[in-house]
Amino acid sequence: MNASTPDTLLADIGGTNARFALAAPQLEQPLREDSVQVFSVADFPSLADAARHYLDRIGATPSAAVFAVAGRVDGDEARITNHPWVISAARTRQALSLERLQLVNDFAAQAMAVSLLRAQDVVAIGGNAWRGADEEGDRTYAVIGAGTGLGVGGLIRRDGRYYPLQTEGGHVSFAPGTPEEIEILQRLSGEFGRVSNERLVSGSGLVNLHRALSQIAGEDPGPLQPADITAMAREGDARCLRAIDVFCAVYGAAAGDLVLTLGAWDGVFLPGGLVPRLMPWLQHSGFRQRFEHKGRFSPAMARIPTLAVTHPQPGLLGAAALARHTPR
Repeated sequence: MNASTPDTLLADIGGTNARFALAAPQLEQPLREDSVQVFSVADFPSLADAARHYLDRIGATPSAAVFAVAGRVDGDEARITNHPWVISAARTRQALSLERLQLVNDFAAQAMAVSLLRAQDVVAIGGNAWRGADEEGDRTYAVIGAGTGLGVGGLIRRDGRYYPLQTEGGHVSFAPGTPEEIEILQRLSGEFGRVSNERLVSGSGLVNLHRALSQIAGEDPGPLQPADITAMAREGDARCLRAIDVFCAVYGAAAGDLVLTLGAWDGVFLPGGLVPRLMPWLQHSGFRQRFEHKGRFSPAMARIPTLAVTHPQPGLLGAAALARHTPR
């Protein structure tokens, strides 16, 4: 790496992994893909420690940074929803000797990534074809991604400028759409009290679904991880397959609700670590049927593309897009 270039440090921090990279904001494709490194957040006491480890490994000394974090950003501070890190922008900037540090919600970055995605970076789940981001006219997109949690955001383009929407929409209340889902809600309500969409559409949500379905059948599934459920589903386990079917259906319903909420008639993007793993089922599940099943708006919903993001680092790509659009 050439430390003298005007690179920006990027981070995409989730509940499990900390991803770092460098961006050259002056370039049309600003993410330096050869600079990407991924670490476990559990290996470091703070974001600053993880970032310093990355910079020492690659020998870079950037003066600016864009950090996307999986939690609500409140002024100078952010809390990772599914990890105990508490991040202060001011203290982190000082610890890393940075002149500027932009702290954003991770789904603001996931949303901004849409501005740089190409047709080969997505797989269509249904609706009209999408040929990549264009630069003409106003656009409104929805972004909803399942991983450690359920991230929700949006991207609007007005007069040639992009504006990402930072939300905590994964924590809206779950609305069951079938008798089976009502039973699942009753089981999860007994365990959690209030039940959000994230309690079903996330890694832990898949486990919650499988456990609720097992309890309805009068069985105890024992402790499982999301990877156990997908592995058993590949082997034909009926309850694991059903848990994935319900997961996909609820995911589709939530994505459709987000379109109606934002007026995101130009498309829905599905990033998140679980999406590639569930792709064989997602494309042949009830996802699209529940997405479109919106009463009088069903004909309009049928035209909207739903696009699984297959770019390997959409969070970092979005952080690079933010660096590109930030005045220097």
